[in-house]
Parts: sequence; structure tokens; C-alpha cells
Amino acid sequence: MAMKLAYWDIRGLAQPIRLLLEYTGAKYEEKFYSCGEAPNYDKSCWFNEKDKLGMDFPNLPYLEDGDTKVVQSNAIMRYIARKHNLCGETEEAQVRVDILENQAMDFRNGFVQLCYGDFDKNKSCYTEKLPGTLKQFSDFLGDRKWFAGDKITFVDFIMYELLDQHRMLHPECLDDYKNLRSFLDHFESLEKIAEYMKSDKFIKTPVNNKMAKWGNKKAQYTLENKSSKRGNFWNLLLRYHRRTILGSPNNLSVNSS
Repeated sequence: MAMKLAYWDIRGLAQPIRLLLEYTGAKYEEKFYSCGEAPNYDKSCWFNEKDKLGMDFPNLPYLEDGDTKVVQSNAIMRYIARKHNLCGETEEAQVRVDILENQAMDFRNGFVQLCYGDFDKNKSCYTEKLPGTLKQFSDFLGDRKWFAGDKITFVDFIMYELLDQHRMLHPECLDDYKNLRSFLDHFESLEKIAEYMKSDKFIKTPVNNKMAKWGNKKAQYTLENKSSKRGNFWNLLLRYHRRTILGSPNNLSVNSS
């Protein structure tokens, strides 16, 4: 029986879960909720059914696996990871996983505040402080292939998504951190991940929901003449997720910033 993952029709908190499900070869289906347009951003599609789902703490994302229902994104990640021994095999690896799981959530929460808050006012301050944060993650990774050691764990999926979103926001942010760039390359070269990212199932945009000030739009691409230089150029941009119009008209990203 296939698992069911439910979330908004964005990347958001569910993207690392999707990546983990794909990597582990899990059979799953997705249920997407769609937020209404401005100015009300109606969420009744979720609120009308959340209390009918039989969950102690109904929330998005949620995962159904037979009779088991799991909410909270990190709880879902751990639930899947335990099935595949992706929580760290040694005490040292498990400690590193525990630390990074929580540090990554702090990192994400700060980014969410930027994206959903006064983006134009706060972006400059955020990007000025970003190198210090990235250096901490770079130092933590060190010369390891994965954040917990030689073997991949579920926190690598979380960190991939966070770092990828940040290079969408600020393409040069990883220029000084070779090991973080190598980490992203290693992750994207995983066979099942690479296949997923090339598929129609993969959500490139939007990153955030419609009320966000950045990453709230679905980018449109025209990949005509893929064999041409122009086509190759756009494919390269796609690979690194350097997208057009990720936010409001004043918040153009990557291709021009």
C-alpha cells in the first residue's frame, strides 16, 4: 500500500520529505492543497478537513502509512529514515544528526521570516550575515562527504534543500565554500535523486506559498531547441535552479541579481 504525503503545492517543508521518499524507493502518492489568491489567501481547502483526519495534532505536511499518521516535518523524516537506517549508524553519527536536525530548523526559520516578512527591507541584512552562517555549516561538514560522516542520513536531505534555496536567493553565496558546493553536487548525482529532478514530479517552484514576498511564484520555462547553445544555457540555469521571477516584481532572483 502506497504512503500518502499531503502538503501545499509548493516546495516548503515537504521537499526534503519528497527527496527522501524518492531516494528510498518508497511507493507514495501526494495530496496537494492550494492556497487562494491575494488578498485573502483562502486556506479553507485545508481547514475544512483538518479536524476530520483523525490526527492528534493535524498539520501540514502529514504522512499516512497504513494506519500510521505522522505530522511535523522532522518527525516524518525520522519515520522514513528509521525504516532505511538513515539516522546514523554510530553514536558519533547520531549525535551529529541530532545537532544538525535542530540547527537546520533554526536556519530555515530565519529564512522563512525573511521570505514571508518585509523582504525588501531585510534582504540586505540577511545576506550580509549569511556568510557567517554558511561558514558554520561548512566547518561542521569539514572534509566529510555527508554531514554525519561517510554515509548519507536524513539530515543531508534537509540541508540540500536549504542550501539549494539559498543559492536561488543569492547565487554567489556558496562561492567561498567548496565543500558545500561539493555536497550539493554529490547529492544531485545520486541516481534516484537525479532521475527525480528530471521528472515531471519534481517541484522546482514555487518555493513558498502565495503570501510570501520571495519564492512565491511558479517559474515558466521555454526550453526550445535544447541542443542549441541557448537551450544548453537554460538547462544549466535549471540545473542550478536559477529561476526567473521567484518573488514579487521587485524581487527578481538569480538571473539578474
